[in-house]
Amino acid sequence: MLGRTLFEKKHIPQKIQELETQSKDPTLWQKQKAANALFDDLRILKVQWEPLNALITSVNELLLLATDATPEDEEDLLHELQKIERQWDTIQTQLYLSGEFDHRNCFLMISSGAGGTESQDWAAMLLRMYLRYAEEKKWSTTLIEKTNGQEAGIKSATILVQGDPAYGYLKCERGTHRLVRLSPFNAKNLRQTSFALVEVLPEITETQEIDISPEELRVDTFRSGGAGGQHVNKTESAVRITHLPTNIVVSCQSERSQQQNRQQAMNLLRAKLLERKRTQEQEQKTELRGATQSADFGQQIRSYVLHPYQMVKDVRTNVETSNPQSVLDGNIQEFIDAELKAG
Repeated sequence: MLGRTLFEKKHIPQKIQELETQSKDPTLWQKQKAANALFDDLRILKVQWEPLNALITSVNELLLLATDATPEDEEDLLHELQKIERQWDTIQTQLYLSGEFDHRNCFLMISSGAGGTESQDWAAMLLRMYLRYAEEKKWSTTLIEKTNGQEAGIKSATILVQGDPAYGYLKCERGTHRLVRLSPFNAKNLRQTSFALVEVLPEITETQEIDISPEELRVDTFRSGGAGGQHVNKTESAVRITHLPTNIVVSCQSERSQQQNRQQAMNLLRAKLLERKRTQEQEQKTELRGATQSADFGQQIRSYVLHPYQMVKDVRTNVETSNPQSVLDGNIQEFIDAELKAG
């Protein structure tokens, strides 16, 4: 069976057995962070393996029953076969979620491209689309950082998406998104093409691959400018961290306390440094964010056309729909599934 072969090639059953053995070590909890990481890894591997293993068991049992079946058993066997087919439809997409970070939370970052207010409004539309998608998945979202446009929309925004498999699904959305429509900001109502860049990184709370020294950081605090109540706006709870060796800058202004914002900013910094390290090593490059892209012509992964016709088309998989409003309301799973299978 394809799914079983895929997981066995990645040695997932053996990894589960090894982690279960390690989890029984009485000294494990002497290092709480390491213990938490172990059980987190074990949970993720079981989420991938157990549904498929249960399905394989059901198939083998049905084959045994069919061996000695009589014509009177045909209806019951058909019913069991249809049940297995429905289970397979449910877990089939999960087979493509066997990457290292696929079952982790993720940071999703949106940046407006060239084009001023038009592109900033488009970036805000994309932010709404992903928030709607996460809501439909019953995932929680936290706005980490947002820079508003001068007239409308946003210049950039970062959200933390918490759910399983947030990174596995949303990594399919990284790239440039192109919008064609009649401009609501142009007095002549001319057709306008806008671009926005979507980047996705897994949330990395702990990793031995990245060692960040306090001496390498410059930490600045400032007042949050967005919604969040008087406490957020009147105290310097927002945090901006600059990693001096790489000049990577991250910020967080979503939490009430400075300490919480600092922790969230550190998680984002850790994810960016890990991506940078792996890109430099040219290892697992496509599993993180892919090649660096610019929000401009010729770089788009998906086009959203509102005029002169209605269509959304993914240029990677050729999946398309004539209902762009549904897509902008968060119905993007069809595009994600196609990209997972194509990848």
